[in-house]
Amino acid sequence: MKPVLQVALDFINLKRALKAASLAVEGGADWLEAGTPLIKSEGVESIRLLRKNFPSVTIVADLKIMDAGRIEAEIAFKAGADVVCVMGVASDPTIQECVLAARNYGGKVMVDLMSVSSPLQRAKEIEKMGADFVGIHIPIDAQMRGEKPTDLVREIAGKINLPLAVAGGVNSETAAAIVDAGASILIVGGAICKAKDPRIATRKIKEAIKEKKVIKTDLFKRVLEPEISSILYKVSTANISDAMHREGELGRFLIINPDKKLVGKALTVRTYPGDWAKPVEAIDKAEKGQVLVIDAGGTPPAIWGELATHSAVRKKLAGVVIHGGIRDVEEIHKLGFPVYAKLITPNAGEPKGFGEIGVPIKIDGKTIFTNDWIVGDKDGLVVIPQARAVEIANRAMDVLERENRIREEIESGGTLSTVMELLRWEKEQ
Repeated sequence: MKPVLQVALDFINLKRALKAASLAVEGGADWLEAGTPLIKSEGVESIRLLRKNFPSVTIVADLKIMDAGRIEAEIAFKAGADVVCVMGVASDPTIQECVLAARNYGGKVMVDLMSVSSPLQRAKEIEKMGADFVGIHIPIDAQMRGEKPTDLVREIAGKINLPLAVAGGVNSETAAAIVDAGASILIVGGAICKAKDPRIATRKIKEAIKEKKVIKTDLFKRVLEPEISSILYKVSTANISDAMHREGELGRFLIINPDKKLVGKALTVRTYPGDWAKPVEAIDKAEKGQVLVIDAGGTPPAIWGELATHSAVRKKLAGVVIHGGIRDVEEIHKLGFPVYAKLITPNAGEPKGFGEIGVPIKIDGKTIFTNDWIVGDKDGLVVIPQARAVEIANRAMDVLERENRIREEIESGGTLSTVMELLRWEKEQ
């Protein structure tokens, strides 16, 4: 089968989906997919309108069928779908009922292997059941954690006679490798739908598929651990907060150098109000690029000043967050060092040596561990648990790209309210 490009319209808004579909088809898209979010939000009307607007394009209905295979497949085929998706983890009878419906309506069935425990074995079983395509799908939540489809494609390609459809991180830079691994249908969502110009993005991916070459994409690529810092510098704390469903904010702090962004892994310090011994010792223990996060009880006197800041700058730390008092603000501002503090006071404490370095601390109800990521900008501070750093960095960039796409639609003559169709989503009183 000649490789084809399937565009996944994973919108919740039909108007925006149709607009993106039109641009993608202009760019050369072969198949259009009514994505699961779109079908759940807009119903099978989304399939009907895609068929009406694009009569010569293959329409895929990603229903992710798990039960009632015959009736659900029939609904999609009657609405105009050419291909219906059923889950590989569904029962054999459900898949078989989808196949029977497809034969009755002249359609085809794609079986999605997402979450299947033995993909190759299940693919062979699916082939025997009469399905038309096998889908290798790295779900978006797994993509956010750095998972990629290429190895699984190689595991299955050539061992069954069905074309392989692949979804998960496909773009103009990865398409050639995925085709080379054995894919026949490349399913692309965000790399087209979030692009500034979906037509150009579609053309690039089509060229990458046809020529089997890598073409640089302007859109974000999923990051792994070594790349987290570079992504966190690109996104805002607002983006991160959205990505964490508003869970990451670290209270309210004064921002001493608001034009200096703070990004780094935490080294935690617990001390007593006014006792600046452990904070100063922590400067020596910290590694380049770390952020000192100091819990001094949120009260005066100051446990940090210009000399400590000067020392931290010399050590090339990324910044300091102080749940307590600071002083020498004018001098700190001149040093251009990112500092966040609860309060400013001229009174300094004394170095008594109480406290600990590297222990979990709790600030404003938020527990912070050494090596958690700290990000600060003019909006405030957020904490990202180390175990979720890759995921949250990816999700935050996804938020930023979606905002950029909405901004383009506003620039084209819309408003935020009309672009998002807010009135449709308001709860009835």
